Amino acid sequence: MKDFSVDKIRNVCLLGHGGAGKTTLAEALLFGAKATDRFGSVVNGNTVMDYDPEEVKRQISTGTSLAPLEWKGYKINIIDTPGYFDFVGELRQGLRVADGAIILASAKDGVEVGTEKAWQEVVEHQIPKLFFVSKIDEENADFFKVFDQLQEMFGKSVIAFELPIMESGSFAGIVDVAAMKAKRFNGKDFTDAEIPEGMADIVQQYREGIIEAVAETNEELMEKYFSGESFSDEEILSALKAGVKSGDIAPVFCGSAINHAGVKMLLDAIVDFVPAFSERGTVTAQLNGETVQLNVSENETLSALVFKTIVDPFVGRISYIKVMSGVLNSDSSVYNSKKEKNERIAQLFLIKGKQQINTDKLVAGDIGAVAKLMVTETNDTLCSKEKPVVLPEIEFPQPMLSMAVVPKTKGDEEKIGSGLTRLMDEDPTFKVELNAETKQTLIYGIGDQHLDLILSKLRSKFKVDVELSNPKIPYRETIRSSVKVEGKHKKQSGGHGQFGDVWIEFEPGPTEDLVFEEKIFGGVVPKQYFPAVEKGLRESIMKGVLAGYPVVNLKATLYDGKYHPVDSSEMSFKIAASLAYKEGLPKASPVLLEPISRVEVLVPDNYMGDVIGDLNKRRGRILGMNPVGNGMQQVIAEVPDAEMFKYATDLRSLTQARGSYTIKFERYEEVPPNIAEKIIAEASKEEE
Repeated sequence: MKDFSVDKIRNVCLLGHGGAGKTTLAEALLFGAKATDRFGSVVNGNTVMDYDPEEVKRQISTGTSLAPLEWKGYKINIIDTPGYFDFVGELRQGLRVADGAIILASAKDGVEVGTEKAWQEVVEHQIPKLFFVSKIDEENADFFKVFDQLQEMFGKSVIAFELPIMESGSFAGIVDVAAMKAKRFNGKDFTDAEIPEGMADIVQQYREGIIEAVAETNEELMEKYFSGESFSDEEILSALKAGVKSGDIAPVFCGSAINHAGVKMLLDAIVDFVPAFSERGTVTAQLNGETVQLNVSENETLSALVFKTIVDPFVGRISYIKVMSGVLNSDSSVYNSKKEKNERIAQLFLIKGKQQINTDKLVAGDIGAVAKLMVTETNDTLCSKEKPVVLPEIEFPQPMLSMAVVPKTKGDEEKIGSGLTRLMDEDPTFKVELNAETKQTLIYGIGDQHLDLILSKLRSKFKVDVELSNPKIPYRETIRSSVKVEGKHKKQSGGHGQFGDVWIEFEPGPTEDLVFEEKIFGGVVPKQYFPAVEKGLRESIMKGVLAGYPVVNLKATLYDGKYHPVDSSEMSFKIAASLAYKEGLPKASPVLLEPISRVEVLVPDNYMGDVIGDLNKRRGRILGMNPVGNGMQQVIAEVPDAEMFKYATDLRSLTQARGSYTIKFERYEEVPPNIAEKIIAEASKEEE
């Protein structure tokens, strides 16, 4: 591929609900621009973008993929993102490096949750957005109905730039509303034509929307509009460009990717309306704690963001990079400002699905990749050592669904550990944690599909099989009343015997940790044995008397005892203390405690009742409800951890994936007696 200057590069991200046709559109754009010589299909598993074996098997995109194409002297980097919510981390990687977004809406299904989510993400990332109403030629497709839905949902900034020409139920052409010209399809190409007579009124009506939007872009045009003067074609085009760039206009295009209808016009629209990265002027970075602005040009010092990492068991790491300023050259040395280490850049390449196309350099605004960097991970900045800037990172959502991993084959633990760590390098929304207390390996993901994909990759890439189970809850035990008991250890056998006798008072303590005191008078237990008594108790509280969970909030006072000048030893007193513990705690009203977490749920108004009802069923206490704007409410509650398994999945189905939540440990509280009985019964069954 030839070299392109900064102003001739367009990075465009495809977004939308799962199944809206993003990958098929990417395929059609590549084929239409002759970047591929065949038109792949998701069903046949031979598309450029969905090349991962998991994507082929599932027939959905699970990762963000890239492919460049050339169109009329411009280079367009197509960034195809997954539509399923479990892979939102991938979507954010794609958006972070895009200069414009195309949100797909199916002409049959209209505005779906994924359309709303895509809009929210694009607005948050502050990049220009275009809509593409896809699948125009399918049965029950209705462009005008979908357009009304888009306007209703996203406001008056949504403006139709194209209208479909439908004849006898088939998609015959497109009217370019801004230029007032029609184009009729002729196989994969189109020819200029007259606007059909029957459409004149409706085209005029939609053109009014464009003219009003043009008038609102600046005062001069506004005056012209009110004085009844008409705008020239140049004025209309440059005003629309400015409106799209500022986000005040979200143009709507239409077509059918599968039949290549409207695809070349969309390529023209990308070149015309998606701004080049250089049009931003500058990018913000941190330099030694100070905020600095870097010019988006080839003459600026280098700054490049690693926005995605792929771990290949054979090739090693492949780092996807967007150059934000300056030029990144093959066979060069750069500085990783986050890790404070030098990195060697070997051969740079452009990415076209799974194909790697060697290139000598990447200029500001371009996207490519490099293999085998030693320390670099996703979100790291590569730059020059003289100016060690740090670029803003991609904010990934916290994974909320946790499950415990159980190996299917004994002895696979090491392979599982190394496989999971490699997959964590690749996916910042996936976390692995070894819980020291429950001795379980826990994995965290965004949802069921996400964790299912991780296990599939573990199987195919690292040849290990695991099962999932619910994580164990780290319960605690404590006492509610005080008790005085004797612990006596006496063993007589030839030679030295063993003797230790202690009287200990156990009572509820002020802190989570054991509080040990001694009130011994007259040396009935010599001082040198006090540490042994405390040690015996500390070892004992690791296992409670109800269900074997650690004991907290316990105070133990050694107030009496006896010793033998020959037979007493530290070991004897340690054993005596543990005997006192076993004797005393069952008499001190022991209770089971469970972890309680603070849960904050963000949810649209109309799902409030369902969400609150569900939290109540989970033994939750609602602490408050706050409106947060945009028709969203925040529900704050305290819920036992034991009731929060699979909440990520349940909240998604309750709110059609519109709700989200965060969870943070708050404190321990007594378990209700009926639930405590079940936990104790389960623990004794496990013990057996």
